[in-house]
Amino acid sequence: VSKTKVTPPRTSSSRASIDLRLRHLDTTMATITMSAAAMAPRTARVSAAKPAAKQFATGGRAVAAKSGVRFHARRSASLIVRAEGEDAAGGAGDAPSMSSDEGDRPRARGRGRGRGRGRGRGRDDGDGLQESVVEVNRVTKVTKGGNNMSFRATVVVGDGKGKVGVGCAKAIEVQTAVTKAAADARKCMVSVPISKGDSFPHRVTVKGSGGAVVMLRPAGPGTGVIAGGSCRTVLELAGYKNVFAKQLGSPNALNNARAVVKGLQEMRTYKQVAAERDMTVEELFAA
Repeated sequence: VSKTKVTPPRTSSSRASIDLRLRHLDTTMATITMSAAAMAPRTARVSAAKPAAKQFATGGRAVAAKSGVRFHARRSASLIVRAEGEDAAGGAGDAPSMSSDEGDRPRARGRGRGRGRGRGRGRDDGDGLQESVVEVNRVTKVTKGGNNMSFRATVVVGDGKGKVGVGCAKAIEVQTAVTKAAADARKCMVSVPISKGDSFPHRVTVKGSGGAVVMLRPAGPGTGVIAGGSCRTVLELAGYKNVFAKQLGSPNALNNARAVVKGLQEMRTYKQVAAERDMTVEELFAA
């Protein structure tokens, strides 16, 4: 008996699936045809721009010259096509055109305000006095209703010609505390002696409040201000150029600054001593 392969007849379900696949294929082909039609203008525009770009790169600058715009050879083809379009339009548009010099020039960066408080070392407020913030501390006052937090600022003010002052004030905000401390320092300014060579007239060791002890010594020309902490700030704003200073006691900035001012007030020049004794400088040295 011979074996014969029998093919089953196609059912309605298989025919439906084949019809669905054919419809999907037709939809895909229609989408591809629409995409090709949309890409045709872009392809034509790029193909038209390539000869213009080649002509421009080889020295043909007539198009750019007519439009009044300078382009470099490495400019893209789209800029050349735009220049051709503006030349054909005859400048009908009223929109201002920017030259390549302005486009190539980098924009200037703005001068920001920054994050500083505005009163750094050596700031001049227009009255000839320089301010320097020595220290800003956060302090807390304990009351029955709770803790009141505020800021305490220490500011040194001087003119660099023999006048200096130290101020301290508290406020809820840092900027307000600095402003109040600067005003207090202006009220407490004193005149200090500056001898030849922008140095001290003589040595002095002064004891301030709170255990602050400061030693002040004169120095020769070219030495500079050899000091640290708040002592250096006070001496620089007072106008001294060649001095030695040393903090021997407490490291508190406010107490050391006030101790330096106290020590400067104790100094006397030869002319001041002669005037107090009702003598001349020659008579003082002769005695």
